Amino acid sequence: MVGPRIELDTRSTDAIDGRHLRAVAFQQVRLRYVEKIPGLVRPGARTLVIGGGRGVLPAGLAARGLDVTSADPSPVATELATAAVPGVTFVTAPAVQLPFPDTAFDVVYCADTFEIATDLDAVVREAARVLRPGGFLVYDTVNRTVPGRAVYLGAFQGIGFTRIMPPGRYAAARLRPPAEVGAALAAHGLRSEDVCGFKPASIGRLVSAVLRRRRGQLTDEEVGPLTGFVLDPDGPPLVTYLGWASRPAAT
Repeated sequence: MVGPRIELDTRSTDAIDGRHLRAVAFQQVRLRYVEKIPGLVRPGARTLVIGGGRGVLPAGLAARGLDVTSADPSPVATELATAAVPGVTFVTAPAVQLPFPDTAFDVVYCADTFEIATDLDAVVREAARVLRPGGFLVYDTVNRTVPGRAVYLGAFQGIGFTRIMPPGRYAAARLRPPAEVGAALAAHGLRSEDVCGFKPASIGRLVSAVLRRRRGQLTDEEVGPLTGFVLDPDGPPLVTYLGWASRPAAT
């Protein structure tokens, strides 16, 4: 039996776009985390989303009053986002070569980026370059643990009946432990302030939602509320985690 077609950044409505599916599933937990960071959410804060995809996270941040720009390496994702999300500026650009001047943003959010980057240092260097002193860098990524590998290299990418990503999207070396991310941040003048795990409220409900989406029984937008991801600040970041860092103000 042939499974569904897996195609990222697709205009096709009958393909599984695992990147977009991940964005809608993570949306609420990402926004809850951002809202918990003191002083970040304020009207007009100049905000850059690196890896904004088809605009799910940029739209959520803009709805909270931030002035949002989204940079993504995919021209198709940029086209789809521009058509679907008013009030956000979308540009096509790789994370390691952003078309913005130094210190242009108050907030930078790296989404769907660290865990696919071959050169984490280069990504963090560019993010730090465009962040103003006193600004916030927020990210979410995947830990290089046994559960992290099982989910991302196995369930999401390698196992036929649960696969939502094309082969090679993730690799063990590109999954990032918190210490590795913290070292990259520090190397570019950023101070790590927090690391917070997040997880599905119910693994069974998550698996069911993914399988139903693969069978065409749910839309991407219907998957998000069913997955029910929650912040897990007191537990170890076994699979996915969020974090934020600050760029100290100039003295």
